[in-house]
Amino acid sequence: MNLSEDLTAPDLELSRPSGICYLVGRLDHALNRRIRDALGPLGLTVSQYTALSFLESQTQISNAQLAERALISPQSANEMIKLMESKGWVERQPDPSHGRIVRLSLAAEGRALLAQAHDRVARLEAGMLAKLTPNQRTALQDNLRQMLHALSAIMIDPEFGNKITKGL
Repeated sequence: MNLSEDLTAPDLELSRPSGICYLVGRLDHALNRRIRDALGPLGLTVSQYTALSFLESQTQISNAQLAERALISPQSANEMIKLMESKGWVERQPDPSHGRIVRLSLAAEGRALLAQAHDRVARLEAGMLAKLTPNQRTALQDNLRQMLHALSAIMIDPEFGNKITKGL
């Protein structure tokens, strides 16, 4: 008797991916491409846009915090910040309570650029979601947030992650 004969229909369903991971991956790839196309004429990369957006929502943030939130290495974040500072988009100031920490903030020119970028990304998002009702949009956002939290829990708790990946 082979393995597939031993498995019941529900077991078989659990042993194969549903395709959601593939679709999320394709969506991520397509969305990144469209965002790059939208931001390119402004002279912005997706990482720079992400960084500027975080700086807009935070009073001040460190280079390490920015790297973590922009999903890039601290070294890449440092180079990106130097470039954005040279363009007048961000400002760096020493942290008053810790001499080795440099705090980043959005400069006026960065704020103006970010407003243009937000407009382009908002139009892209609206087009992507055009066929969804407001309730579907809310449900999608809630579901995506729950999936992200679940993946984060797997990463944070190796024992839980092992149970999930090895079938409890």
